[in-house]
This record gives sequence, structure tokens and C-alpha cells, in this order.
Amino acid sequence: MDDHVKKPAGPLKTCPICGKPAEHATRPFCSSRCRDVDLNRWLKGGYVIPGRENHDDDVE
Repeated sequence: MDDHVKKPAGPLKTCPICGKPAEHATRPFCSSRCRDVDLNRWLKGGYVIPGRENHDDDVE
């Protein structure tokens, strides 16, 4: 009877912040709180892509 209900195509993902199962409405997070925690980390520079240092003697 519930054949028309869509089921997830793959395994349920977990929240990258707390590890709980992700909710569809706030994917990939489990809640709006975890989504806001992630945004705050981005805005405060908590996530950084490493690169080489910029030295003046590299420029000719």
C-alpha cells in the first residue's frame, strides 16, 4: 500500500557535525543547529585549505 513512498536511494548519511542520521530538510546535517555550527566554522575561518606560503622572493 505504501509503494508510492520514495525511499532513499542509498544508505543514510550521517551529520558531519555530530554523527546523527541526516534529515532530508537540513541535508547533509541532522538539524538546523548543526547547519548553523558548520556555517559559523566557515565564517570564523575554522575550515582552511592548506597552501604554500606566499614569499616575496618567489616573484621575479
